[in-house]
Amino acid sequence: MGVGRALLLALAFLAVASLPAAFALLFCADEILDRVVCGYTEWRDRRRERRTIAKLDRAIEADALTRDIDLSEFDREDRRPLEQLAADLRRLGSQRLGGTGRSMVWHGAVLQAYDDRLRRACRALGITEHLSELSGVDQEIERVRVEGLLHAAGMSLPAARAGHHQRHR
Repeated sequence: MGVGRALLLALAFLAVASLPAAFALLFCADEILDRVVCGYTEWRDRRRERRTIAKLDRAIEADALTRDIDLSEFDREDRRPLEQLAADLRRLGSQRLGGTGRSMVWHGAVLQAYDDRLRRACRALGITEHLSELSGVDQEIERVRVEGLLHAAGMSLPAARAGHHQRHR
């Protein structure tokens, strides 16, 4: 009989000690349920996206398209990371667009540096450009075209943003 009472006393202490946890579980049940439902929904969406991407890859035969790409080109020592090129383009682009009151030499140097970064970004993404071959208005048009292509490839540039109007000089 002594063992039964000791067991009953231990269970009673355990029940009293776990009472705050039971109240917290009761009061936070909606938050816990919400987190579980949101986690399940995110998992289901990720799974659906992976299946859709796999179907698209099979539909367009993505392996055949990327088979001829030389990945060693991305491991060159002199190659700058694409993120750094994008940051340079944003910085130089804002200087190019907001460079009023500066000398023509400064503006020309900024344009050369901007065009150089545009060429590097195009080379990194496999986009054809003709910036070095053109001059004057044709070069400006090519610059806008290249900015649009880089923007379509996912690189946000100051002049290529929607709703951003370039100032006329």
